[in-house]
Amino acid sequence: MSIEKVVELGQGALMMVLLLSSPMLILGLLVGLAVSIFQATTQIQEATLSFIPKIVAVLLAFAIFGPWLISLAVDYTRELFLSMNEFIR
Repeated sequence: MSIEKVVELGQGALMMVLLLSSPMLILGLLVGLAVSIFQATTQIQEATLSFIPKIVAVLLAFAIFGPWLISLAVDYTRELFLSMNEFIR
């Protein structure tokens, strides 16, 4: 296996990690920002108020984007196995 192919596989894996984690991270960031603004304006400093909405947002993101994430991961894995099959021959 050439160095170029190894680098390409590494870049593909990193891109896949970014694609698979981005919906949860973005929704968690937006909900965290909204809760922080709410806490700053109302001066309510409850610790659970910042965690519970983020957990709900991440679970909601899993429910909404789950089928797309699974198909993306299965397609990437299928391509990875097919490329490994080419190197075996």
